[in-house]
Parts: sequence; structure tokens; C-alpha cells
Amino acid sequence: MSDRTLIARVAAHSRWAAEPDRKKATAPARRGLDAKWAREVDPDGVLAPEELARRVDSLRQAHMARMALASARARRAKAGAA
Repeated sequence: MSDRTLIARVAAHSRWAAEPDRKKATAPARRGLDAKWAREVDPDGVLAPEELARRVDSLRQAHMARMALASARARRAKAGAA
């Protein structure tokens, strides 16, 4: 295991020891992404709140799906290189 990996593990464990509730700890980031996506789908602020929430949720799901795809590709590439 590389030093970089070990340093990252120490940092992650230290971070989650300080605030073990991950949902609470990541709330500011989630709010920021939701605000960014809201500006993308409704730059003029004309959508009804329910429609805006539906579209923001769709962008969140698309984001997570893109990350899952990238992760799967990276794992396949790593397995193929080994």
C-alpha cells in the first residue's frame, strides 16, 4: 500500500471520527450541488417548486449514475492491467 493511500485513510478516519453522522456532515455539499442543479434547470426561476425538485432529483440521479459508470470502468481497467 502506498504512502498516499495510507495518508488518505488516516484523513478519512479522522474526518468521520469528528462527525460520524455522514448525512449531517455532507449536508452543505448536497445543498450546494442542489443549488447548482437548480440554476441549471431553471436559470430564470420560473418553475414551480415541485417541478424544480423533480428535475434537480433527476440531475442528482444522473450524476450518481455517471460516477458509478466511471467507477466501474476504472475497476475494469485496473483488473485488466493486473
